[in-house]
Amino acid sequence: MNTIVQCATETLRIKQVEERFSALRSSVICSFNQLLDLKDLNTGVHSTRLAEWGMRVGQELGLSEEQLQNLEVAALLHDIGKVGIPDAILRKPGKLDAEEYALMKRHPEYGWAVLRSLPGFERAALDILHHHENYGGTGYPAGLKETEIPVVSRIVSVIDAFDAMVSSRPYRNGLPPEEAIRRLIESSGAQFDPVVVQCFLTFAEAEMNTVFAAAGTTVSSAL
Repeated sequence: MNTIVQCATETLRIKQVEERFSALRSSVICSFNQLLDLKDLNTGVHSTRLAEWGMRVGQELGLSEEQLQNLEVAALLHDIGKVGIPDAILRKPGKLDAEEYALMKRHPEYGWAVLRSLPGFERAALDILHHHENYGGTGYPAGLKETEIPVVSRIVSVIDAFDAMVSSRPYRNGLPPEEAIRRLIESSGAQFDPVVVQCFLTFAEAEMNTVFAAAGTTVSSAL
């Protein structure tokens, strides 16, 4: 009887520790996302939409529960490294020069450096590090190609590009969804994973209103 009680007590203790860890993880994610909002409201809202897009793609592709958790973190925090990029570069209305672009390309590494030492975020940190790799091997920071690129990174790459294309910025208007879709298809196999693109495009345009609403915005306000 004592053994049964001890086992039940230990199981309850483990469950409580897991719940506290889960709550702490959620709080860290929320805090970092709020930090993105403070840096740039467009970046924070953009990341929230990416989490909505990403989880749908990940589920459609049959990712494991652990992969889905990492995907949610990577989608929400893929741009966390931009806190280390000067505002003059982030908000520059014109084209970046070579030196500015080189610094901008460091943001995945900055994001990895921020998250890699946090328990439970190690895998997501690697996914963030590689979200600007290109399927054909011409991306950064490591020049990985095809399945060398983590699947979560490949998903974030596609939805990040699409959301950025259809969203307006102070220095440019967003593209019509049809044009953004055309560009994804055109770059499929070179910049983007064709399987991810095909999966995403099965529902992207039809669900734009739902995803923007879930992020607290509207398509009309972003375009």
